[in-house]
Amino acid sequence: MLVLQVVAAAPLHGYAIALRLRQISRDVVKVPQGTLYPALHRLENRKLLASEWKPSETGRNAKFYRLTAKGRAQLKAESDSWDRLARAIKAIQDGGQGEPA
Repeated sequence: MLVLQVVAAAPLHGYAIALRLRQISRDVVKVPQGTLYPALHRLENRKLLASEWKPSETGRNAKFYRLTAKGRAQLKAESDSWDRLARAIKAIQDGGQGEPA
């Protein structure tokens, strides 16, 4: 979900995705390359991401990933599910004082 969310804003190459996740999370989310690149390949195989090779900011060619329509729908579903889970956890933390929505 986090990779899809970051790529939804603009096409990015793998290193930029990892850097953006780290920046946005204020160094809480650190995705190692050995985890990120296999995840990107799985997302591409599932047609949630599409990619193309083009020059990066360093001038070297890099594989840039963008969200597909299927990926956008998956991101929405996963975000909705995460929001429900977060509300339920919050209700539990609050000792049942609030109802999960």
